[in-house]
Amino acid sequence: MGIPTTLYVLRPFGAHVMADPVKEPSSDSRPSTPTGDGKHMHVKVYAPFKVYFDGQAESISAENDTGPFDILAGHHNFMTLLSAGEITVRNEGKEEKIKINHGIMHVKKDEVVVFLDV
Repeated sequence: MGIPTTLYVLRPFGAHVMADPVKEPSSDSRPSTPTGDGKHMHVKVYAPFKVYFDGQAESISAENDTGPFDILAGHHNFMTLLSAGEITVRNEGKEEKIKINHGIMHVKKDEVVVFLDV
């Protein structure tokens, strides 16, 4: 049992609020997939005032300064700045394309979060 920790979340216009206490890590350090099938991951693509995609996906493609890349379920932890272009989210043979100017992508434990227009 560790020392209780409190997080402060930065809100728009600099206001701070207290968040829920941090939960201690579980004893199972093996990453889990939201679907449990090892083929899908949860993807959320959003801007400050709009959610473009929030659901399961087989892959997501984007481009950074190094070039185009793909993320699949089981990808290692990864964070990158995105270049202008398109993000493509694929699932069940369907593609959803989202045009972007810039953004940040964070991948961790089969969870992909893309913050746009930040």
